[in-house]
Amino acid sequence: MEEKISCSPKLKYASLAMILIGIIATILAFLGDSQRAWANLLLSNYYFLSIALGASFFLAIQYIAQAGWSAAFKRIPEAMSRYIPLAAIFMFVGLLGIKQIYPWINPEEAGIFNEHEFHLLHHKEAYLNVPFFIIRMVFYFMVWIFMTFYLRKLSVAEDRVGGLEYFKKSEYYSKVYIFLLAFTFIFASIDWIMSLEPIWFSTIFAAKNFMSSFYHGTAVIILIVILLHNKGYLSFMNKAHWHDFSKYLFMLSIFFGYFWYSQYMLLWYANIPEETSYYVLRREHFSQAHFVINLILNFAIPFVVLLPNFLARKKGILLAIVIILLIGHFVDLYEQIMPGATGEYKIGFTEIGIWLGFAGIFTLVTMRTLTKANIIPVNHPYLQESIQHSEH
Repeated sequence: MEEKISCSPKLKYASLAMILIGIIATILAFLGDSQRAWANLLLSNYYFLSIALGASFFLAIQYIAQAGWSAAFKRIPEAMSRYIPLAAIFMFVGLLGIKQIYPWINPEEAGIFNEHEFHLLHHKEAYLNVPFFIIRMVFYFMVWIFMTFYLRKLSVAEDRVGGLEYFKKSEYYSKVYIFLLAFTFIFASIDWIMSLEPIWFSTIFAAKNFMSSFYHGTAVIILIVILLHNKGYLSFMNKAHWHDFSKYLFMLSIFFGYFWYSQYMLLWYANIPEETSYYVLRREHFSQAHFVINLILNFAIPFVVLLPNFLARKKGILLAIVIILLIGHFVDLYEQIMPGATGEYKIGFTEIGIWLGFAGIFTLVTMRTLTKANIIPVNHPYLQESIQHSEH
C-alpha cells in the first residue's frame, strides 16, 4: 500500500499568512517592549520545540514497545521532529535578548534580589553562567537533531529495502534516544524555563515538563492524523485507532494532574520558602483565573470527557479535546515563563501573533516533510497489524 500526500495551496498560503502575522507581531513587539518580545519568542519557540520532541518520544516508544497499532502513521511524528533544527536557530537568536529575561546574568542590575538571594545565586554561578549555558544548548540540539534525523533515515531506508534490519536498528537507537532525550530535556527545561526565576527550584518541574511535552506532542500527532483522515488519507483508521489515541490522552492527563498536584503540594509537605513564593506570584500577583484554567484545560476536561468509552471512540470528541490541549499547553507555558520573564500578565496581539507565526512555520515544515516520503511505511513489519487494528 503506497500513499503520497501533497501540501495543498490553501494550507501553504494559510501557513505563509500566519508567518507574516508573526513577523508583524514581532516587529511591533520590539518597537514597544523588547523584554516582552523576547519572552514571547522563547514561549512560542519552546511551545513547538516541546511538541516536536514529544512527538519524537512517542515514535521511539512505539519502536521500543514494538507497538503494532501505531505503525501506519509513524511518518507523522517523524515529520514533526523536523522542526527541531529551526527551533535551534530561533533559540540561538534568542541569546541576543538573554540579558533582558534571565536575571541571573546581571543580578545587580535586576534589582530584585535581597542579600540572602545574592548568596544563593553565588552558589549557583558554576552552573548559571552564559558560556556554560550556551555550551549546554549546543549539546542539547546536537543530540536531538542527530538522533531524530538518524531515526528518520532508518525509516525511509526501510521503505526501500524491507526486511527486519532497519526496524531492529530503529528499535535499538530508539532505546538510546529516549535515555538521551530524557537527560537533555530535563536540563534544557531547567536552563530555559526554571532559571527565569533562579532562586526558585523544584525537583518535579523538569519531569512535569518532559511529561507535558509527551502529552501535547501526542495531541498534535492525533490532530494531524484526524485532519489527514478527513482529507481522505489514512482511510483504514477506525474507532479502534481513535479509542487507543483517547487512551493515550486519558492516561497522560492523569500524569499531568499528578505532577501538577505534587509540585503544588510542595508548599506544605516540603515547607520550602522559595517554592511558596513561586505560587504566591502566580496566584496572588499574576492571575488566579489563569492558574485554575491551566488545570481545567490540561487535566479536568480531558479526564472527564475521555473517561466514558462511548465518547473516547468518537473522532469529533477526540478532535475537540486535542484543540483544548493545544490551548492548554500555551496556558501552561505562559504561566511558567511570563511571571519570571516580564512580571506582567498581558495577552494581546503580541502573544497571539507571535504564536501564530511559529504555528505557521511548524505547519509548513511538517507538511513539507510529509510530502517527501510515502505516508504509509510500506515495509514496516507491523503495518498490516496497524491497518487491520480492531477492538475485538
